[in-house]
Amino acid sequence: MSDTCILIPTYNNAGTIAGVVRRALDQGLSVIVVDDGSTDGTSAALAGLDVTVLRQDPNRGKGIALRTGLRAARERGFRYAVTLDADGQHYPEDVPALLAAGGPRTLVVGSRNLSADGMPSGNTFANKFSNFWFALQTLHRLPDTQTGFRLYPLESLPPLWLMTARYEAELTLLVFSAWRGLRLIPVPVRVAYPEDRVSHFRPLADFSRISLLNTGLCLLALVYGYPSMLLRKLFKNK
Repeated sequence: MSDTCILIPTYNNAGTIAGVVRRALDQGLSVIVVDDGSTDGTSAALAGLDVTVLRQDPNRGKGIALRTGLRAARERGFRYAVTLDADGQHYPEDVPALLAAGGPRTLVVGSRNLSADGMPSGNTFANKFSNFWFALQTLHRLPDTQTGFRLYPLESLPPLWLMTARYEAELTLLVFSAWRGLRLIPVPVRVAYPEDRVSHFRPLADFSRISLLNTGLCLLALVYGYPSMLLRKLFKNK
């Protein structure tokens, strides 16, 4: 497990970040927090905790924070990184389940129960919408393509510059990983919505941007994604 770290991007999560980090540390792994230009008490909440804190100013978006953290994890010699959100919706106690399913060239996707009590209806619709387009673009089916709770094999990932700046970065990385031939393994995980949870998802703006991204990925699938998967399958069968 010394080759695996936990990566937590955060932006103005002062009410939840310390608890999330403490529970992550309880899993026995190194923790890297990317503070994406927080302007509340996030920095103070992290003070004194045994974590690596990377700060970027000003706020640049979750995708950039993830890119920064994944590169830092790789530079520090880690081979795998578990990502989870700072708002308290993920259970760090579920990290062992992701680790058990991991391996070389395997991207483990922590899959939430979309019908769970307390799941915002907007989240459910957006996820089903995303799942449909992901299946069309990659010919793979996953139950939760928007979760931020994942285990990434750092040495096998697509080039990180492909990641966009905001929430859709995780979808982009998932699509290119499928085209690259990584195994995509869904693992059930729990989800919670604490009262002090802060979400920076902007339904109209972010949904519009994700829709534009999906249009571009569908076009790219025709000229790159499908041919790449076909060629990989043909050479694998020889």
